[in-house]
Amino acid sequence: MKKRFSLAKSIALLGLTLLPITLAAADGVAPGFQCRVFVDAQKQERKYVLFVPYKLDVTKRPPLLLFLHGAGERGNNGIDQIMVGLGPAVWKQKGSFPFVTIFPQCHTNSNWQVDTADTQAALAMLRLVEQEFKTDPDRVYITGLSMGGSGSWSIAVKHPDLAAAIVPMCGRGELADAKKLADAHLPVWNFCGDKDRDQTVQFSRQMQEALKTAGADSRYTEYPGVGHNCWDNAYGTAELFTWLLEKSRAKNRK
Repeated sequence: MKKRFSLAKSIALLGLTLLPITLAAADGVAPGFQCRVFVDAQKQERKYVLFVPYKLDVTKRPPLLLFLHGAGERGNNGIDQIMVGLGPAVWKQKGSFPFVTIFPQCHTNSNWQVDTADTQAALAMLRLVEQEFKTDPDRVYITGLSMGGSGSWSIAVKHPDLAAAIVPMCGRGELADAKKLADAHLPVWNFCGDKDRDQTVQFSRQMQEALKTAGADSRYTEYPGVGHNCWDNAYGTAELFTWLLEKSRAKNRK
């Protein structure tokens, strides 16, 4: 069973700071996890978390990472999305983690497919953070697990020039999209456990074959004996973040 935390305990555990969205100068933002509020196009307030690197240097245009959580973290408390997957991995290496990282939260009964209001809000958050922190437009990355893994595929297909690489985990997309991703020169590193749902495992294997056939820069890691939770292994792989930092849209097009 997934371990849950109260809002107060979560804030204390991760050293979260409550900050309003009106902060515009990145130089004045404290490092670490920040709780924020975004007002979407429908004037709805959406809570999200932003991780600001401890060694942030905006003059060097830092990389930007968008994380999409799974179905179990949906809601509106603005915290659950950092308790599973990438959040704990960032916490373990918070002093050196180099990515400005956005953790949006999907509302209950919605998902991360590209045309949903939740995904559109997440992409708007990304654009806002890009402006505030002067992040590198050539080094934007998208990752997600389960429902968020499916969302990563969906966003990449609709906006193939948005990211320099995507890292879906234990999610599903459409095999027919492999050629479009390859033609866009979009690197992919997909993760799955071989004891996950049969449909998820089969999609992951077939998508890797389709991407390779199409000439994509694609990697696939399948963990033996692992079920749906492949993300603890994947986000615990130091090589993953090194691989991401090697990818940029400018290099991808060469």
